[in-house]
Amino acid sequence: MTPGPAVYSTAMILAVLGAFQLAAAHPAPQPAVYNARAGQTSVHAPMLDAAVTIDGQLDEPVWSRAAILTGFSEYAPVDQRPSPDSTQVLVWYSRDAIYFGIKAYEPHGAVRATLAERDNVSSDDNTEIQLDTYNERNRAFVFIVNALGVQADGIKNEQGGFTPGSNVMPGQNDLTPDFIWESKGEVTPWGYQVEIRIPFSTLRYPSGGHQNWGIQIQRNVQHNGYQETWTEAHKASASFIDQEGLLVDMNGMHHGQVAELNPELTNTVNGAPDAAGWRYTSKPQIGGNVRWAMGSNFVLNGTVKPDFSQVEADATQIAADERFALYYPEKRPFFVEGSDQFNVPNTLFYTRTIVQPAGAMKLTGKLGRTDIAVLSALDDGSQTANGSRPLVDVVRLRRGFASQSTVGLMYSDRVGGGRSNHVIDGDVHWLLDQQTYAQFQAVMSSTTQSGATQNAPMWEAVLDGTGRRFGYHYNVLGIGSGFADDNGFVQRTGVVQPGLNNRMTLYGAPGALLERFNVYLRTNATWRYDDFFAGRSLLEDNGSLNSQFNFRGGWSFNVSPTLASYAFDRAAYTGDYVSTPSGPAPFTPSPRITTFTTQLKVATPQYQHYAASASVTAGNDVDFLETSRVRRLDYNASLDLRPTQQLRVSATYQSSTFTRRSDGVKTLSTEIPRLKVEYQLTRSIFFRVVAQYTASKREPLIDPATGTPILSPSNGTYVPLGGTSSNALRADWLFSYRPTPGTVFFLGYGNTMTEPDALRFQQLRRVTDGFFVKGSYRWRAIGN
Repeated sequence: MTPGPAVYSTAMILAVLGAFQLAAAHPAPQPAVYNARAGQTSVHAPMLDAAVTIDGQLDEPVWSRAAILTGFSEYAPVDQRPSPDSTQVLVWYSRDAIYFGIKAYEPHGAVRATLAERDNVSSDDNTEIQLDTYNERNRAFVFIVNALGVQADGIKNEQGGFTPGSNVMPGQNDLTPDFIWESKGEVTPWGYQVEIRIPFSTLRYPSGGHQNWGIQIQRNVQHNGYQETWTEAHKASASFIDQEGLLVDMNGMHHGQVAELNPELTNTVNGAPDAAGWRYTSKPQIGGNVRWAMGSNFVLNGTVKPDFSQVEADATQIAADERFALYYPEKRPFFVEGSDQFNVPNTLFYTRTIVQPAGAMKLTGKLGRTDIAVLSALDDGSQTANGSRPLVDVVRLRRGFASQSTVGLMYSDRVGGGRSNHVIDGDVHWLLDQQTYAQFQAVMSSTTQSGATQNAPMWEAVLDGTGRRFGYHYNVLGIGSGFADDNGFVQRTGVVQPGLNNRMTLYGAPGALLERFNVYLRTNATWRYDDFFAGRSLLEDNGSLNSQFNFRGGWSFNVSPTLASYAFDRAAYTGDYVSTPSGPAPFTPSPRITTFTTQLKVATPQYQHYAASASVTAGNDVDFLETSRVRRLDYNASLDLRPTQQLRVSATYQSSTFTRRSDGVKTLSTEIPRLKVEYQLTRSIFFRVVAQYTASKREPLIDPATGTPILSPSNGTYVPLGGTSSNALRADWLFSYRPTPGTVFFLGYGNTMTEPDALRFQQLRRVTDGFFVKGSYRWRAIGN
């Protein structure tokens, strides 16, 4: 007998009721919520066997099971306050990757977001994920996304000096490394959301076992200029990273063996006029990089003729002190990989001293708490006395001890071309308490050239205390005469330089116009190395009072008066002469000169479509080349425009002038206007045009005592020093296709024109031009 409709309906109703009863008895698991302001900073992120499409939607069911990080706090400009913006970060991981979903609520106005080039999101609303995978609390991977998912990435390192190859101080993000990961985001009516996948094959972390990883989330909000962190980070701390939370009991991650091959083909065609007309020469080059990640701990890199082409040429800098070289960042991928592990105080290793190696190899990794970094390169011989290629070797070891403290050793040499240079370093960074650290360094160099060997020391002692309202940084640096570091960046030798730096900070009440006021009192001195130990008078001294005002809405204003005095080391002017009735005589520098200058700077917030800043430095200064008193006037200004999400226009202007006080002659002038226009067609395709005009003029040097020219011997006679002038307009355009790090296609053209009179744009004459093309592809294989 067939059941009737009533029987079917009754059965269905009973089944539905049974399902409800089962659901009531076994409710779906609720995601764990970790509110950092409630002290919930140890996160059990679930390991889930799932995969998602990285499309920025966060709509797959797996996201409902992710751990939720919330309860953000304000960090800058004022710490220890709840964040005015609501943020949720979802996190879970699978066997081969860790996933993050960001929900950033923005009730105060429009989200700042552009379709930018990689690593160029600092003027957008963005969120940073900081992963301290070794839980050592002084170094972390950094992954940054803007509201559209555009990526920036790098390393945050709180120890050492400059990160090699970047102009990055301890505690700042070094964005030169590029990692392989996925992200996509969208602006929503309530703010923005981003979906992120970071493969474990991209990271370095301990091999095997259950692990705890440090984690910090930092949201950077443009409408008010605030930095907001997930854990409540305090200003009164010697370490920002140490205040992170934890991803606890992570296990089962698979890294694998990662092999990468990255061949590069470049060709540069340079043109210049000659007697027969305009002549072009072509310089094709084939090179490339190999990389082998031997599990999650060690990476072996190799390179043959690494490409030194850059997406954007180094922007010209104006030297504040003409006696010293300028520092430029590294951009070659081989040298960027693992560069933080070569970090050493006082920049004893500067990768741009390796000019054009025929080949190089590098091993970086970690054994327990010991960092290991080894590099060897056969460099170009064009800079050596006999043209032979020098061999460069660098070994850096650093061992962690106690809590966040480290002790390090470095050996560096450059041998070849008729010269050998060896440097050995020992350094210790010792965390005394949560607000105070001490750092010590001892270095010895040995240099042999033309059969003579010279040994000289370098040493430094540092004591640093970081309180919320008061802070200090005291140091003394000594560099012996004859100290040489052919692989480093040491601007000045034969000096002892103590420094005393004190800070006081005042915070405004919530909602006040003035949110934070910093005042820095800095005092520095310079002795000749031997004079310091003999108790003789100092060579230079400098004192400044830098006041910084941060106002509600993101405005800032700085004022920095500086009082200094300079004596002049006669040895620095050896080879300079003046004319006398009896013939050329050695130039005698002026007696001690006292100077006073003041700098004023103002910066706007990052508005939806623009931001600007301007500064002026004025006062009485010194021209070191002729040791004369001058009136100094410097201007710096910048304007960043973002008319659309895809178009960026950046205009900057720098100028510096010296006017000799004795006769009113403008002895030195430099003007550098620069315009950069970028159009980002897609995340991987952009067009860029950069135009920069450099106008510089230096009058002949005059002896302040006699008013006669300063001379230099040349081919048996004496010629006046100075008397140079240059007016050059450089324009470059570039097409770039870069879908992933290591896979790129660049096509560019640039030319240089000159004219007789500065900034007239008349009678411009082309003196050089060049075409540039580069193609590279990264093959990547991941094995067990």
